[in-house]
Amino acid sequence: MGQKINPLGFRLGTTQSHHSLWFAQPKKYSEGLEEDKKIRDCIKNYVQKNIRISSGMEGIARIEIQKRIDLIQIIIYMGFPKLLIEDKPGRVEELQINVKKELNCVNRKLNIAITRISNPYGHPNILAEFLAGQLKNRVSFRKAMKKAIELTEQANTKGIQVQIAGRIDGKEIARVEWIREGRVPLQTIEAKIDYCSYTVRTIYGVLGIKIWIFVDEE
Repeated sequence: MGQKINPLGFRLGTTQSHHSLWFAQPKKYSEGLEEDKKIRDCIKNYVQKNIRISSGMEGIARIEIQKRIDLIQIIIYMGFPKLLIEDKPGRVEELQINVKKELNCVNRKLNIAITRISNPYGHPNILAEFLAGQLKNRVSFRKAMKKAIELTEQANTKGIQVQIAGRIDGKEIARVEWIREGRVPLQTIEAKIDYCSYTVRTIYGVLGIKIWIFVDEE
């Protein structure tokens, strides 16, 4: 029986660090967790609404949250921040106001910073979004997978594995298709592996995309 574990959780403390950094008493822990989810959802919704329609990509690799007693620091790692900031320079302030409203935080300051990533397609979240866009536009899944792998190769990664599951190409029976290029050592804890799972809603049902990218060995 396959004992599967999330590759990021498997490597916590070695090559992977937490995306949320804060301390809470056991009774307050669930509140902090809900707050994090609200922040992430609020940011993603805002970016989706305000990004230029032509691209259709949010381009958020990850959102890091650091909390102190009187401050919430949020760092958004984006592949294409220009798409969001280009038209209106006051977008970050607007986003801060939105998140504050959502959280209803009176006695805490909120600070949002946007950081640009040098190789956007070397990040599984951005790649999964690209793949999802291709599948929604009814591009053949093999073509989309190969294109995704080509994009990653340009970002100097050592290996990639892409898996799509569900009613691929609208077939009656759901199946799993995967493709691997290069090395993806999932059992090696020293290996720095980026992973994401992403759901995409197509006309004929929900498809699941999983991407593992082998960045480098520590």
